[in-house]
Amino acid sequence: MASSLSAALNLSTVRHCAFQPPRSFRLPSFRNSCYNPSRRLTLFHLGTALPQSHLFGAKVSEVFKSEGQAIEATAAGKLAQSNNSVTQQNLIDWVKNDTRRLLHVVYRVGDLEKTIKFYTECLGMKLLRKRDIPEERYSNAFLGYGPEDSHFVVELTYNYGVDKYDIGTGFGHFGIAVEDVAKTVDLIKAKGGKVTREPGPVEGGSTAIAFVEDPDGYKFELLERAPSPEPLCQVMLRVGDLDRAIAFYEKAFGMQLLRKRDNPEYKYTIAMMGYGPEDKNAVLELTYNYGVTNYDKGNGYAQIAIGTNDVYKTAEAIKLYGGKIIREPGPLPGINTKIVACLDPDGWKSVFVDNVDFLKELE
Repeated sequence: MASSLSAALNLSTVRHCAFQPPRSFRLPSFRNSCYNPSRRLTLFHLGTALPQSHLFGAKVSEVFKSEGQAIEATAAGKLAQSNNSVTQQNLIDWVKNDTRRLLHVVYRVGDLEKTIKFYTECLGMKLLRKRDIPEERYSNAFLGYGPEDSHFVVELTYNYGVDKYDIGTGFGHFGIAVEDVAKTVDLIKAKGGKVTREPGPVEGGSTAIAFVEDPDGYKFELLERAPSPEPLCQVMLRVGDLDRAIAFYEKAFGMQLLRKRDNPEYKYTIAMMGYGPEDKNAVLELTYNYGVTNYDKGNGYAQIAIGTNDVYKTAEAIKLYGGKIIREPGPLPGINTKIVACLDPDGWKSVFVDNVDFLKELE
C-alpha cells in the first residue's frame, strides 16, 4: 500500500521536471551547504453602532431605544472579536499539541541506480523500498537509516529520460550525523565520492564538519556527533526574511525554535526549527544571508512531508499565518489517504499527511 500514497503525490507534485538553465548565482559568504472547501476559522460579522444621522428628529424614547441597540451591537461586535481570538488561540494550542514529525524529503535525481549506490555505499543508508511506475514514467526509491514509520527518510524520484536538474540557489544541503567525520570522508573518497569541503570546524563554531556531493550535486553536510537515533538530521533551506520564516514555522507548523545563531563575520544567520531536540530528531535549518531576499528554487528539490493528526485543522493554521494552500485538505483519489499541500512565505513546499493513514499505507 505504501506505493499508493507516493504515486498520488508524484502525479501532482514530484514529476514536474521542466529543465531550467544551470545557476550561476553564488555568494562567497553563503552558508553552504497542488475542490473540497476546507474548514476555516469562523469570522463573525455582527451589527455595528447605529449612525448618528438616524437619531436626528427622533423622539426621546426612540433615541434611548436606538442607543440601546447601538450599545448592544457594539457589545456583540466586541464579543465576536473576543470569540474569534479564542478560536485562533485554540487553533494555536492545537497545533502545538498535534503529533508531528518529519516523514520524508522528496527530490529528483538523474540516475536512480547510481544515486542508490552512492547513498548505500558512501553514506551508509539502507534501501527501504523501490518501485517503478511505467504508466507514469517515473520510479521512486526510499532510503534512510531506519524504517519509515519511525525515521526521517529520503524519497528519490527518477523521471524517465531526464538526467539532469537545476538545484537552484535556495536549497542548501542535507545533514548527516556521523561519529567520525574524517573517517567518513576517507571512506567516501575511497568509493569515488566527491568531497567539497575537507573536515574542520564549522564557520563561526567548533563542530567538526565536512561537505560531500552526491552524483546529482546535492550537498550533504557531515556533522561529527555522538551516536544519534536520527542520523539523517537536517534539511537546510535559504529564506529571505528569517524572523518571518521562524514565526510561520512556529505558529503554522507547530515547530520549536531550537536555536538561533548569527554569524556577522560570515554575513549569515541560521535558525534550527523542529519537533524535538537536534540530537534525537531531524530538523529544518533556515539560513538567512545578509541582504538576500530571493532565491532560485530550481527544479530538483521538491518538498518535505510531515505527519499530522488532522489535515483540515492544519490547513486552517497554515492559512491563518500566511501560508498558501496549493492542494486543499482531503483524501487522495482512490486511496483515501488525507493530505494537504502548502507553500511557506518563501515558496518552499510541504505536504502534511494524516498519521493514521500514513501508517496504513506502510502496511
